[in-house]
Amino acid sequence: MAELKNRSAYFEYAIEDKFIAGMVLTGTEIKSIRASKVSFNDAFCYFSKGELYVKSLHIAVYSHGTYANHDPLRERKLLLTKRELRKMENKLKERGYTIVPLRIFLSEKGLAKMEIGLGKGKKLHDKRESIKERETDRELRRFVK
Repeated sequence: MAELKNRSAYFEYAIEDKFIAGMVLTGTEIKSIRASKVSFNDAFCYFSKGELYVKSLHIAVYSHGTYANHDPLRERKLLLTKRELRKMENKLKERGYTIVPLRIFLSEKGLAKMEIGLGKGKKLHDKRESIKERETDRELRRFVK
């Protein structure tokens, strides 16, 4: 498993800043992540009592798990420095900003990390512009080959 990406995040949001956060996981959750059983559908991050959590991130139940299996949609705490948390919290107070999970990957030590992005929601015309840019890039690559 190299990394799991949230493709729709870049289409729905204009990402301005990125952060790498550790995740508080149980044993069966990390095994499911290593097996690439993660879905980002409707996942988002929010602050609660000064701590950052990710909600609606679906990590599938581990197939060989026993009574100790996890709840697939439970809220998971994200680990960042206090300075990063303060910076993000101040940005969230501005109108239109949100924190979106972008990708999950394993570090060199084997720890699961999540890249989160601070971004603003795109309007419909911005999404159309993104589609046009993607198609022109595709056409250019086709002619270069």
